[in-house]
Amino acid sequence: MCVFFRFFDGFLEGECSPCYCMKRPGMIQENKDDFLELERDNELSESLHGRRNLFREMVLLRNPRVPSKKEGLCVGELKNRWSDCGCESCVSWMSKGSSDFRLHVIVKESPKARRELCSQESSVQNVILIHGFLSSSSFWMESLFLNLSEHTNQKYRIFAVDLLGFGSSPKPKNCSYALKEHLEMVEVSVIRQFRLSSYHFVAHSMGCVIALSLAAKHSKSVKSITLIAPPYFSSSKGDASLVALESLAMRRVWSPVLFVSALILWYEHLGRCVCFFICRNHKAWEWILKLLTRTRDLHFSIIDTTRHTHHSAWHTMHNVICGGAKLLDGYLEVLTAARVKIHVVQGTRDRIVPIECSFNMKAKAPHVELEIVPNADHNSVIFGREKEFIMSLECVGINLEKIAAEHNMFQKS
Repeated sequence: MCVFFRFFDGFLEGECSPCYCMKRPGMIQENKDDFLELERDNELSESLHGRRNLFREMVLLRNPRVPSKKEGLCVGELKNRWSDCGCESCVSWMSKGSSDFRLHVIVKESPKARRELCSQESSVQNVILIHGFLSSSSFWMESLFLNLSEHTNQKYRIFAVDLLGFGSSPKPKNCSYALKEHLEMVEVSVIRQFRLSSYHFVAHSMGCVIALSLAAKHSKSVKSITLIAPPYFSSSKGDASLVALESLAMRRVWSPVLFVSALILWYEHLGRCVCFFICRNHKAWEWILKLLTRTRDLHFSIIDTTRHTHHSAWHTMHNVICGGAKLLDGYLEVLTAARVKIHVVQGTRDRIVPIECSFNMKAKAPHVELEIVPNADHNSVIFGREKEFIMSLECVGINLEKIAAEHNMFQKS
């Protein structure tokens, strides 16, 4: 598959796309310094080269090239790849051009909240929602947005973002989708765009890594963080990236879900083949599913699963989830020192993110509030109990207001 894609990439696009099938250039003495510099600039995860690959051990290929990156934000080339979907919904971001290179953000606020924002004594609080892997802002629209009470609508201004490479957000091909690039895009598209001075983070799964990183960077502005099923792996052993990959994508033949996920996340070109047949032709598959199920509207999760490119999904998985694993301990230390409130929620039947992740986070940072939901899995920890989840979010805000009021009264006295 490596030879196949190298040939067709070169034939159809004029150049071969970089891949990680060959030996890590750090192992080659003459290229060591160049590679270390590139690795620092792009923040590539060790899991990209540290995976065992019989092909690269048997065959000598030319040295890999990391995705190029322009100065500033990750703009990349506004051009679709031959193996990616070219439908209007997948490439609409290209029509905006690089001058308006921002994430797709959905803002929910009531007229009363909008009016209060103009006053200096506004009590409206900002909430930034960050979705997980192979998902989009639809995750929050279908869960939280549909179940918000009138009281909550007036009290909060909510931002649901499509992360770089997913949903309706840009999916540049010359981008490493490193954690730093995801942070920059959220900052530009939400925090700076709407001039937010204080905010809460609510994140699910992979989004927890991005939320923790943003919170540590803006610890003075963050009021609270709510993490749902966070993929937390301690970096004390020094190989957190590979531990995260082996824990989240176990190489098993059964069940079919575990087999397919391992195939996609461990083997770059086999994963690209799956994306070529499914994601590139998602419109046809959606039509077939509608015909078989006799329904006009498919579940949002089915549509979100294909709203990405293999390049964006592959690099985000490795550079954010796996690469970010080695940084989470440091983020927790910063947030602990800043006394930022952290609330963790996870179900007992979560088979995607081990429940030990939440317990390990609690052990690392004892001030973390841990909520274990019985008989809930990775998604039903929210879906099916939306109102209970919203009430827990509101309680976090109420407690913070109470603490702030008590602190002000103490200062006055």
